[in-house]
Amino acid sequence: MKVRRTWVLWLALWMCPLQAQEKVLHVAFSASETGFDPVQTSDLNTAAVEQQLFESLLTYDYLARPAKLVPRLAATMPSVSGQGRVWTFTLKKGVYFSPDPVFQGRKREVTATDVVYTLMRFMDPKNRSPYKFLLEGKIEGLDERADRARVTGHFDYDTPVAGLTVLDPWHVRVHLKTTDYDFGHAMAQPVMGIVAREVIEAYAGDTASHPVGTGPYRLGRWLRSARIELIRNPNYRSEVWHFSPGNDPENQRVAAQMEGKTLPRIDRIDIQIIEEAQSAWLSFGKGELDILGVPAQFSPLALNGDRLRPEWVRRGIHLDRIVEPAIAYYFINQQDPLLGGMTPARIALRRAIFLAMNDGEMMRVIDKGQAIRTTYPIPPGVAGADAQYQSLLNYDPELANQLLDDYGYRRDRTGYRLQPDGKPLEVQYTTGLSSQDRELDEVMKKSLDRIGLRFSSNKLKFPDIIRAERQCQVQFRLSAWIADYPDGDNFMQLWYGPHTHENNASCYQDPEWDRLYEQTLTLPDSPRRDALYHRLARRLELYGVTKVSTSALRNVLSQPWVLGYRAHPILPSVWNYLDVEERHDATP
Repeated sequence: MKVRRTWVLWLALWMCPLQAQEKVLHVAFSASETGFDPVQTSDLNTAAVEQQLFESLLTYDYLARPAKLVPRLAATMPSVSGQGRVWTFTLKKGVYFSPDPVFQGRKREVTATDVVYTLMRFMDPKNRSPYKFLLEGKIEGLDERADRARVTGHFDYDTPVAGLTVLDPWHVRVHLKTTDYDFGHAMAQPVMGIVAREVIEAYAGDTASHPVGTGPYRLGRWLRSARIELIRNPNYRSEVWHFSPGNDPENQRVAAQMEGKTLPRIDRIDIQIIEEAQSAWLSFGKGELDILGVPAQFSPLALNGDRLRPEWVRRGIHLDRIVEPAIAYYFINQQDPLLGGMTPARIALRRAIFLAMNDGEMMRVIDKGQAIRTTYPIPPGVAGADAQYQSLLNYDPELANQLLDDYGYRRDRTGYRLQPDGKPLEVQYTTGLSSQDRELDEVMKKSLDRIGLRFSSNKLKFPDIIRAERQCQVQFRLSAWIADYPDGDNFMQLWYGPHTHENNASCYQDPEWDRLYEQTLTLPDSPRRDALYHRLARRLELYGVTKVSTSALRNVLSQPWVLGYRAHPILPSVWNYLDVEERHDATP
């Protein structure tokens, strides 16, 4: 899932002075949302909201590590037969969508037909879903339905699809084309939240503004790119907090706070878009925010090594610390008129740019030590990861300069390089608007100056960056992707040719790479699949498509009155599992 490399502020909460009994969770995001139609979104902040508005068939246990699939909208875990090709889901009964005028005052129960409709939407070409990859090439008859829609301009939702069978209102069967024992992970994604067809059709053209799901919350007031309010879904069923803590002391602490409580505990979630990390940091220090994902630039003020500083401990502040199942990676647009293409000179130019990127300096200056060096496209803790992989693109400005010299990128009188034909050469880096982005610009310019390449910065808001990526209009960027599910395929799909205009921001089109990747889709986590992943990773480096840089450390602070919080490696938000009690801190 697409994430911004700057700080992520997950949660904040204080009691509303006008309604002393109302529990309000104040949340701040460092980047704007992109709309709330799950089939059309791919960024982490939007997914955090959709996790609360909609429900997928499955989800992940709150406390289990490594991440463990459990039912959500399904009543039980699915029945899997036919050597992993047949998945049968049983739905919970008495689950209702949140109220909406489309239902004309009636409570609308979820059925198996809604599940089939939701899955079909991902393959409708008109939706251009960035998460189409979760279903593409997997369900019998669904790709063929999409192919016909591309010809006719209309996706047929009415004729049954061979691989999607409604057995009765509470049972749906999915027939896959090949064995896939990991299909359950696809059904656990927030983007797979079940929707009602009549709602989607009633709000055609503006579905992102009218999210109607079965989750614990529904959308209240919404001021785009500024504020989002979530309020309790009055139709939400009764759920009870019950998770096994095992032997983990932190899990045991959380379970002691929450076991047996009905959910959700929070009445309202108030989300603000705060792009500057300093504002959030100061608010947490004043006790105005309850939970803070520590911005990297402020980690020296929060931590002494990997431990919380004594002044925070004295205030009862709690630290959660995990390695993100994520990668920060540089990519270059392979279709860019200046940097793209497969001529030897262009490949040399791209590899030189990556060789000039000083990852150690990036971790020191930008991440403030809160990241680890990662060279493989699959991060630690995810199936298929390889901590021993040796990159060809480690920092080496001497080799970068030699490549540019050898391929005719000579310097002009100012010391900056020209194209081999003598035309000007400038590398445009796309970045955001925060103070940390400005620091990043300085590091990038310094890196490119080392090899004589002119630097320019294209500054955009985060939603505009996502749109530009999907239109293949971003030349060069340091991006990030966090695991939607703990399997290497979730990362390798980022460079699959058919995912151009979706998640393939490098707009990489390579038939041989695609052929090898398609072979991995039929394989379980195994040495054979790992060997193919190695070939794919190496090809990305050889052709100057991408360079993997780091995996971030997530440091989350919570105030003493917050109950139940644990950082989860996969779930984008955990607000529905939390509670708060009356403030009793010693905030200055």
